[in-house]
Amino acid sequence: MPRRPARTDSALTRSLEANVRGRVTTREGELGPYDHDGSHLSGRPLAAVAPADTEDVVRLVRWARARRVALVARGAGTSLDGESVPADGAVVVDFAGWTRLLEVDPDGLWARVEPGVVNRELQRALLPHGLFFPPNPGSWTTSTIGGNVGTNASGPRSFRYGPTRAWVREVETVLGTGARVRLGSRVAKRSVGPDLLQLYVGSEGTLGITTEVTVRLAPVPRVRQGLVVALPRRVALGRLASRLTRIPGSGLSAVEYLDRNCASAIVQQRTAPWPGNAALLLLEVEAGGAAEARARVRRVRSVLAEMKAADELTVFADADELWTLRGSSGDVLEERFGRTVREDVAVPLVSVDALIAEFARIARRAKVPYFLFGHLGEGSLHPNFAIDSASRAAERVRTAVVRASRSLGGTISSEHGVGRLKRRFLTEELGAGAVALLAAVKRACDPDGILNPGKLYPDPVRTG
Repeated sequence: MPRRPARTDSALTRSLEANVRGRVTTREGELGPYDHDGSHLSGRPLAAVAPADTEDVVRLVRWARARRVALVARGAGTSLDGESVPADGAVVVDFAGWTRLLEVDPDGLWARVEPGVVNRELQRALLPHGLFFPPNPGSWTTSTIGGNVGTNASGPRSFRYGPTRAWVREVETVLGTGARVRLGSRVAKRSVGPDLLQLYVGSEGTLGITTEVTVRLAPVPRVRQGLVVALPRRVALGRLASRLTRIPGSGLSAVEYLDRNCASAIVQQRTAPWPGNAALLLLEVEAGGAAEARARVRRVRSVLAEMKAADELTVFADADELWTLRGSSGDVLEERFGRTVREDVAVPLVSVDALIAEFARIARRAKVPYFLFGHLGEGSLHPNFAIDSASRAAERVRTAVVRASRSLGGTISSEHGVGRLKRRFLTEELGAGAVALLAAVKRACDPDGILNPGKLYPDPVRTG
């Protein structure tokens, strides 16, 4: 495992400065922003390096390997399970300045970007081409493409388009050996053995440091309407979601949910134009024109009436305005309560209502306010408990949520990843044999264990 030098190890930092061409930050006051991410976790980095180019990343990895110093790649630091928190004494590899859109092929429907490109900025840059990158996590205004790849991020529109994994064609990465490799291909399909790219997506920076990403693109729909539906108190959410997924020709690209507590909090702190006294269904309908949009909305309204869901709609002509408001849910709760337990689990649609009932029981046992939002159409839910996320009580709540999801045939993480917070649950979900395979891949790509140690894997990976 990597050594853990003190921040004051001046000989080591001088050696680092001599071996890379990029900017090196070592001053205590300037390292503060690198100590933490969107979770409650923190670490004490030795330094931060903004590499000059990919060859500089290779030099940095070789330096770190020779000295057994840990490296953690970082974009915007929006990770919620500690994926981008540095181990003590690690060097943070800062890609915030790597923001170039390197190439767009409108005919081939792909773009090549640097890992520090912010998701929303990529969307804006693609608009003149009539194209977009479908994954839009709640943090899309700040999260980077490199981070999206690292955690296989999703978002509201994954209901139709799927997670980041479905939209990555090729990645250039520097492995823990210092080797510079390309995974994937720009062709539409390829059958050349196991897909190493798909193994890499979601690996949380533990196998390599991403230096370039080629993403697939889709044509921008001519019409994207956001719809907000106030729901009655007693509606079977799982059945409703299942029915919505089966509407032929609906054009639905997102099926989201806010419980009454969450909807009310956003109204109070963001002046959202929706009812604050009811749970809400948030939908997006895509269409090729206004007439088609009206027809598709009629189909959706018909199903809502059939399911005895309220039929009064609030319409957002600009769906992105709706998703920006929806994406503020976590921030709104943090502004109100400080750091909360913000979980991320998913179950089959048939078990959605049972899981939500279990969330309420967990909140009652913990005697804390509880808020829920999530990607209802996929059974992916984010329960939030107003409790100090670093407390022992928070760990009990987190464990109860994960175990409830697993007991209903679900997963410990639908889109936020594993990081440090959930690594102890990995073997429960994947099984010891599968985790051993993951560890073997880790050893092959990072034989000295220098890349983002303490993340994803439930136990330290033996090296050497």
